[in-house]
Amino acid sequence: MIIGLVIVILLPFILGIGLYIKSILLLEDQSLFQLLFSGDWRPLSGKFGFLPFIISSVWVTTIALMIAGPICLLTAVHLTQYAKPWVLKLMQPVIDILAGIPSVIFGVWGILVIVPFISDYLAPFLGKQTSGYSIIAGAIVLAVMVIPFILNILIEVFKTLPDELKEASLSLGATKWQTIKLVLLRKAFPGVISAFGLGVSRAFGETIAVLMVVGNVASIPKGLFQPGYPLPALIANNYGEMLSIPLYDSALMLAALVLFVVVMLFNMGSRFAISRLEEKV
Repeated sequence: MIIGLVIVILLPFILGIGLYIKSILLLEDQSLFQLLFSGDWRPLSGKFGFLPFIISSVWVTTIALMIAGPICLLTAVHLTQYAKPWVLKLMQPVIDILAGIPSVIFGVWGILVIVPFISDYLAPFLGKQTSGYSIIAGAIVLAVMVIPFILNILIEVFKTLPDELKEASLSLGATKWQTIKLVLLRKAFPGVISAFGLGVSRAFGETIAVLMVVGNVASIPKGLFQPGYPLPALIANNYGEMLSIPLYDSALMLAALVLFVVVMLFNMGSRFAISRLEEKV
């Protein structure tokens, strides 16, 4: 058991060290500040600016969470507090099925439905012109992908709340919505933050589906209808072909290291915020 525990603890460090070792070649050639804050991506000229990919990842992930967050929270409240028990029993396998669909299926759905909808209807309605392959297309597809993941966690969070809290609030004359808003949501707030934090970590690393609809243009996006190029898409698109170019290979490993560090820092920050919130609650 101790050996198993040590292996689990060491795995993140082993992954991080391995990625760092593979990235040393590029870090010795250029400064980390220049790599992270430069928008000049010309590998054949030795220019490896990661800023367009970092900004694209942040845009797609943030907008996806803004779409998925309210949907998941309101759905979880309805299923656990308002709906009949049979509705929740019916929805659980549906949510599990959605969570188990391969990401490439969501990508194909995005190409067939979301991209034409954006190019033919949404963008013209807002006075924009776009091919449909854009930041907003990637965000919508990503939001649909993470909804079952976040929703499953939120349902479990609300199901674990003590019934005594609800009964005590109702017995004091509070309405059902006041009980949910002021008592249950307050008690469940650390769990809600945890669900959203895990959802962001999951969304930040999604690759295939986002790659298929986001456009994959290595430039800083100026708006939602501009194409983007997230870090996972950069790695998936180029790694196999560029192994023979040492500096390019090192650049892709640095991209993986940046992605790894960002997700780790976000998870640690979420865990710290949850612990502080639990103390206050």
